[in-house]
Amino acid sequence: MKYKYLPILFCLFLTGSITAPKKGPEILWDTYGVPHIYANNYEDMFYAFGWAQMRNHGNLLLQLYAQARGQGAEYFGEKHLQSDQWVHTHNVVQRSREWLAQQDSDLRKMLAAFTNGINAYAKAFPGEIDEVNQLILPARPEDCLAHFQRVILFHFVTSPQNVNFNPSSMIKNRGSNTWAIGPSRSASGNAMLIANPHLPWFDMFTWFEAHTISGDLNAYGAGLVGMPFLGIAFNDYLGWSHTNNVHDGQDLYELKLIGDGYQWGDEVMDFVKRSVEIKVKDEAGNTTSSEYIIRESVHGPVVNEKDGKAYALRVVGLNQPHIFRQYFDMARAKNLEEFQDAIRQLQNPFFTIMYADRDGHIMHVFGGRTPIRPEGEWNWLGVVPGDSPETKWDETHSYDELPKSIDPQSGWLQNANDPPWTTTFPKAINRHNYPDYMSQNFMHFRAQRSARMAYEDESITFDELLAYKMDTKMELADRIINDLLKLTSNRDDKIINAVGKVLANWDRQTDGDSKGAVLFKAWIDSVKFFVNKDKLFEGGWEEENPMDTPFGLNPDVDYLGPLKSAAEAVTKKYGRLDIPWGEVYRLFRDDVDLPSNGGPGDPYGLFRVTNYVPMGNDKFMAVGGDSYQAVIEFGEKPKAMSLLSYGNASQKGSKHRTDQLKFYSEKKLRPVWRDKKEINQHLELREILSPK
Repeated sequence: MKYKYLPILFCLFLTGSITAPKKGPEILWDTYGVPHIYANNYEDMFYAFGWAQMRNHGNLLLQLYAQARGQGAEYFGEKHLQSDQWVHTHNVVQRSREWLAQQDSDLRKMLAAFTNGINAYAKAFPGEIDEVNQLILPARPEDCLAHFQRVILFHFVTSPQNVNFNPSSMIKNRGSNTWAIGPSRSASGNAMLIANPHLPWFDMFTWFEAHTISGDLNAYGAGLVGMPFLGIAFNDYLGWSHTNNVHDGQDLYELKLIGDGYQWGDEVMDFVKRSVEIKVKDEAGNTTSSEYIIRESVHGPVVNEKDGKAYALRVVGLNQPHIFRQYFDMARAKNLEEFQDAIRQLQNPFFTIMYADRDGHIMHVFGGRTPIRPEGEWNWLGVVPGDSPETKWDETHSYDELPKSIDPQSGWLQNANDPPWTTTFPKAINRHNYPDYMSQNFMHFRAQRSARMAYEDESITFDELLAYKMDTKMELADRIINDLLKLTSNRDDKIINAVGKVLANWDRQTDGDSKGAVLFKAWIDSVKFFVNKDKLFEGGWEEENPMDTPFGLNPDVDYLGPLKSAAEAVTKKYGRLDIPWGEVYRLFRDDVDLPSNGGPGDPYGLFRVTNYVPMGNDKFMAVGGDSYQAVIEFGEKPKAMSLLSYGNASQKGSKHRTDQLKFYSEKKLRPVWRDKKEINQHLELREILSPK
């Protein structure tokens, strides 16, 4: 079916009764800018979904599609050149065309409908699209697939930073939280779910909250802008969330260069070469073109070269084109069996999956594609020798071979980017039943805080689950502050005595009004915790005592010197030692400036993750962390509350850019409206589209 915008569009504001006849897909926009899309068929629904994304994120969406085509520098200048080179290095544009040809015919129609909705909105409201972004139109179905590859394959599974290569720290520092509570731990007897991805609050990581209804589809949740599906969602029967995996789906191979080729066993292989033309716009608006050469070995493209050696990157997921089919099936599943059938496809090469349903089942799956790596003493988290066929992998583990826990004895599951071995206690998975490369083995403080809250509550109510979701206690402070206070007591030093009083009175939280958190964080940073993490404690993390180690301050470390220096710095900057957290850490966007709460997840052990950057005047503004948040209880009808921290729009002038920040500042979620009568009671705008 071909879609063309017709000039029959009803945009009815709440100035009177709603009596317009329905002639196509209907979008009911609620007062938080969430579209509730009703359509008689899937194609109409996807058309309306594309239209809706453009209303709230039109300029951002088109910018992301340009970058997915490797044309960011052509439209937006040289700062996007490296991104374009990264896209072309991995052949994203050509592969997206190949993937489109491999789609089932119904999926191709849905993708076409989605991009037709994008184009129709741009045609109907050209004044809302920046002049430069008009040049990117029209959107094409393959743009969806290129955008998915750029974001998921080449910024999650691997990223441009990996060419310098420190994958161990990269893997450990990825973020998100999720819980599933089974009937035995739920006060109501209903399963419950927390969805809580931690992503930057901008660019390709921006979420769009939506509700899609057509036929057997009635899914509510959020998807990344530009994606034609909801990545985290729930329906009347079940729901799921994701966290970034402690997962290694890529390897960097060191090649021995010989002449114009490289060593491969007993042979010298020639590189396969490709070239693309990349255009770059300068500050004056002039465009220049240059040829960019990509070399590929049997492992993958060369991403770096130094000291006479080349480094090629091998990445999973390049031959899994059916990502949209998988999520379409996930959103329509009605029980655990149907949901597992959907995710068994492993078309998403990354992410863990946390699941709960109306039947009372809960599940955690260490999802994604993990290579079946050859045996040998290879450093799979470092650089692998690329001169021998013995180190090259081709296959990945099947769904049945992945670590997973279904309805564990404990009655609860959590994941805070810790490995699958620590998702519940008593442990439900024996890591020794899997290859060593399947996942690392550690449990950082944020994961320990997450597991401790679930472990200690044997009967969790919905309201308690909301409170746990908003928990701002520093696990690190709980672990060491008593020892620190002993060091500060009875000291003949006014500053140390004052510090001791502030820290003794601190609630160990990072709420907006918490006094002592700024000082504690300044001290941790001043002892260079990030560099000398192992030296802060007397002992290390112990697998046999995972939620309570490490502990005990190291007697060989000077803590009071840095503590005094931190106190002097805090006093100089803010005029007082007990400056409230929210006066320093802010929620700042457009004309909104509110006290924030929460902080970096690790090393501080904060479950409520908020990441900050300096904003001047020794203050910091939130730029990431808790983004889309939802708590769902699966009773006869789902009960849900959610929040999109920064608002559900990025278009200039939209009130939905900032209207949810007040909830974030107050540590609250807002109601989710799924019933049509209820939606109409909170209606801001109604649109009836006429695709043809």
